[in-house]
Amino acid sequence: MIDLRFSEAELEARRDHVVQFVRDQVEAAGVDGVVLGLSGGIDSTTVAYLAVEALGAERVHGLVLPARVSSDDNMSDAERVARDLEMSYDVIEVEPVVEALLAAYPEAEGDHLAVGNARARVRAVFNYLVANHDGRLVLGTGNRSEAAVGYFTKYGDGAVDCHPIGNLYKQQVRQLARALGAPEELVTKTPTAELWADQTDEDELGIDYDTLDAILVSHVDGPLSVAATARRLEVDPKTVEMVRGLYEASAHKRRAPPAPEPLE
Repeated sequence: MIDLRFSEAELEARRDHVVQFVRDQVEAAGVDGVVLGLSGGIDSTTVAYLAVEALGAERVHGLVLPARVSSDDNMSDAERVARDLEMSYDVIEVEPVVEALLAAYPEAEGDHLAVGNARARVRAVFNYLVANHDGRLVLGTGNRSEAAVGYFTKYGDGAVDCHPIGNLYKQQVRQLARALGAPEELVTKTPTAELWADQTDEDELGIDYDTLDAILVSHVDGPLSVAATARRLEVDPKTVEMVRGLYEASAHKRRAPPAPEPLE
């Protein structure tokens, strides 16, 4: 499999670049700081470490947003990150809002995808409620691998003001997290969006992140054909085609909503 990790010099340059990006975004918006959701996963952990390095802990506020399907371990990890970084945070239960939505539209009860996406969108509403009230930006926690295949909820975790790690593949996020001093058990833990019970990212995607990264850099973002990528990575061509299909089907998530072309 392809090693996408940076050299030490490249890693330091990327770290400085992202830190400055966060500072520039806050300054350009004329706000006091940032808000981000803390899930206990490596992506939000990495963004939290970067934000604190960029702005100082006093200008970073975390939201831990548990739902009925959230594991106690992940929520504990989320709070641990905030405490380790000495940043302020709130814990706000998501499920009462989701239950109110289902009470208003009970037809969606049992549709785990629709309800899971609703949970993600409720979290986005809380992020912006707090950010607007406190005069802050909402930091996204999505990475390049998930964005490429549409593995995020449109107007949910994709509804943010900026994506500090949006150009980093998952392998690179893990490497950066280690360099920032994140706990190793968070770097290596199984990724999950926790949109429904027992969900994991790799089970839902049908592919592990290292293979996904390698296909993206070789074929979707790179010049190789399906056949050449399959040979290079020693994977089934159908796996490469599956990733390509996810990329193409999710293009609408990476673009602004379309409007008709203006009439001449």
